[in-house]
Amino acid sequence: MKEKLIIKYNEHLPFEELVNILDKTGQGFLAFVNDNEELVGIITDGDIRRAIINKVTVLDRIINKDPIKVAENFDQKKVINQLRMLHRRHMPIINKKNQLIDIITLDDYEYNFKPNYVVIMAGGLGSRLGDLTKATPKPMLKVNDKPILERIVNNFLKHKFNNFVFCVNYKSEIIENYFKDGSEFGINIKYVKESKRLGTAGALSLINFDLEDDFIVANGDVITDLDYSGLLKFHKENNSPATMCIKRFTYQIPYAIVQKDDKKNLIGLKEKPDYHYHINTGTYVLSKEILNRIPKDTFYDMPSLFEELMDSKNPPKTFEMGEYWLDIGQPKDYKKAQDEIN
Repeated sequence: MKEKLIIKYNEHLPFEELVNILDKTGQGFLAFVNDNEELVGIITDGDIRRAIINKVTVLDRIINKDPIKVAENFDQKKVINQLRMLHRRHMPIINKKNQLIDIITLDDYEYNFKPNYVVIMAGGLGSRLGDLTKATPKPMLKVNDKPILERIVNNFLKHKFNNFVFCVNYKSEIIENYFKDGSEFGINIKYVKESKRLGTAGALSLINFDLEDDFIVANGDVITDLDYSGLLKFHKENNSPATMCIKRFTYQIPYAIVQKDDKKNLIGLKEKPDYHYHINTGTYVLSKEILNRIPKDTFYDMPSLFEELMDSKNPPKTFEMGEYWLDIGQPKDYKKAQDEIN
């Protein structure tokens, strides 16, 4: 709770004292509550300026008793966008009893974002999905009324990433018309357009500005609850040139496994054993220097990059995730997403 921005309402509060209190907060905002902690109204620097111009000094005539406010289960993205459109930096949060429970401060969101870019590979054809992608690029297929790509963006936002590069190709205009520059979603988007398919790493060669720091690369057809902040932290702590996010899977072989020696003697049986393995989740962290290794305008996949780095003095690392992960590559995967994801 931002206590210094909240004071008890007193209609007889002298104007000079009101101005002094507002000045001491350094925020240009005050919220007034009654004895029951119910929101009475707010005052901003703008209200004070107008009061001085109109020679009004009575608090009851200055205070905004019907401010824009949000319920405690607010949608973060929508509220941030609303504040930006209104050119305001604060908004009260109330409960069902109109009690003030907190104040959203735009600074809390804007100044805590990470500088690292997120590059999303969103140019694939999605041919394995058949008719589903004839008119729609795969990242824009809706999972319960929200495009896959928007769900990916929202998860990155949760971890304070708001700078994105969308690598697009197939039906790119649908993606661009939906997201535009990203401002409606509380993010910044730069677009990289492939004139031909360049693979999951080749498109990185088209980035024509300095990324300045390590960056994340993610496939545009994967829905996950991955802790991206933890992934980036692991990458930095291990001084890795490249980090691949992996996930452990278990597969039960449906038959008994027979073991024999060179003389064809039966030496063992394993009844329907479990087989454990790790898969590449399609999410990576790369140091910006890696961009110099990407061949220009050439098809080049991310596994090829990692295979080359394996022979270096500082080989790439792996980060094992345990969160939900689903690669929407086939119709059965798309149906599974509809069934499992809200």
